[in-house]
Amino acid sequence: MTIEDVVGKAFSKSRFDGLLEQAVRGPDGGTSSRDVPGVVAMITDRDGNLYEGSAGERASGSGVPITTDSVFALFSTTKAITGTTVLQCVEEGLLDFDAPASKYVPEIGELEVLDGFGAGGEPILRKPKRDITTRMLMLHTAGFGYDFFNESYNRLSQEHGQPSVITCSKAALRTPLLFDPGEKWEYGTSVDWAGQVVESIRGQRLGDVMSERIFEPLGMADTAFSMTPSMKDRLAPIHQRESDGSLTPLIGFELPAEPEVHMGGHGLHGTVGDYMKFIRMWLNDGVGTHGRVLAEDTVAQAVRNGLNGQHVGALPGVIPTLSNDAEFFPGVPKGWAYSFMINEETAPTGRPAGSLAWAGLANLYYWIDRENGIGGFWATQILPFADAGSIGGYLDFESSVYR
Repeated sequence: MTIEDVVGKAFSKSRFDGLLEQAVRGPDGGTSSRDVPGVVAMITDRDGNLYEGSAGERASGSGVPITTDSVFALFSTTKAITGTTVLQCVEEGLLDFDAPASKYVPEIGELEVLDGFGAGGEPILRKPKRDITTRMLMLHTAGFGYDFFNESYNRLSQEHGQPSVITCSKAALRTPLLFDPGEKWEYGTSVDWAGQVVESIRGQRLGDVMSERIFEPLGMADTAFSMTPSMKDRLAPIHQRESDGSLTPLIGFELPAEPEVHMGGHGLHGTVGDYMKFIRMWLNDGVGTHGRVLAEDTVAQAVRNGLNGQHVGALPGVIPTLSNDAEFFPGVPKGWAYSFMINEETAPTGRPAGSLAWAGLANLYYWIDRENGIGGFWATQILPFADAGSIGGYLDFESSVYR
């Protein structure tokens, strides 16, 4: 795929700009539940960005335009960056993927399996049948979930005071397991624990590991767990989609400025431009702007489906203010790599089988097509997840690349 195939023609930039403007206006000019306050989107090939665009406002009604250097709460698009730090540890012989993760983080060996609730509502716990390994953490087969996708975790939160992961606290990670490790795929806090494994091995906080080993080699100056003043000035606030379809900016609703735990599953803030540099590293077999981040063999292993006979399923919206029911490409079998979703067949957008992708809770979406050497990112800041306006705009955006 060449630049001309994607955005080289004169009409192409206006075509993609039009898609962003359409997402901001919505199908009926901004009066429906399908408009978004502001969006930043980019496309890259192996050499550099082919398209950069923005439309709308940082905060709905503010009059301040969203710009391509706006900063977003990245939520679960953080996971692939944490996964990269894990792979670096494996590559250097510092981490045994299949050893008990408690070898590195003893607390993880203390967690028990939740076998339901007693008559009085008390959790029924038992010891797991096997140890959690870091491989399981990377594949989301360790037994962890999220309260907004799992009713048992939501019950622990509502009835037993289990802290939300957005508190970025150690207590938020100390949840029981939903099943015996290795037995099924369930999306949750596994990569937060994987980040703790990295911290133990490196003797550094996760953000410092990322800065030294990923952000500096890739030239990612605007990505961090704790925002710089400049990043804070450019932050796009999160919006809540209300029951009538309107959007309310949640001014002040932010992840902790100085988190107790650098949450490897969701804690980063950053710009879309920075994330494109990370995507390009994966398109280029581990090579970044200023040097190699991962060995070529490591990348080849990391992009393979690691689920044996299991598949990535639908995500039920247990807490409606945080997530709708969500599934990428229903009917298309999906696996999981280290640490991305893989579509095992060609997606309806045209994305080829074997491509990598994932998303963030506030409606951020990306894909990495290593076959064609193309990737993209669509960023909004809206709750709940799988917002019709944002995900619809993203799918139109990706489909337009392949058309």
